[in-house]
Amino acid sequence: QVQLVESGGGLVQAGGSLRLSCAASGRTFRSYVMGWLRQAPGKEREFVAAINWSGSSTYYADSVKGRFTISRDNAKNTVTLQMNSLKPEDTAVYYCAASRRWLPADDHEYDYWGQGTQVTVSK
Repeated sequence: QVQLVESGGGLVQAGGSLRLSCAASGRTFRSYVMGWLRQAPGKEREFVAAINWSGSSTYYADSVKGRFTISRDNAKNTVTLQMNSLKPEDTAVYYCAASRRWLPADDHEYDYWGQGTQVTVSK
């Protein structure tokens, strides 16, 4: 089992940057593909980015490609989402999640979830 705790959310102006971190418990972190998903008010949760077990492959939603970067440190059991050039439409609760399969682009493909962290981008 994996427990995930996100941090780093907050309020930022459009064009700014934020760095989200997710700390995982347990010795099996490297057995999981890690992803970030987000849910804006009144909308369904959507995929943002995923990184494979070793960190050698990443995948991004078109809406964040070129602005967001996902990375992981298996020695520290952490996964990070660097978000640059933020837009008001990036406002959402961001979730860190773990999956045993590649490429987990849908909610049901993730096995464990963090509690979420709020990101608010003002105009």
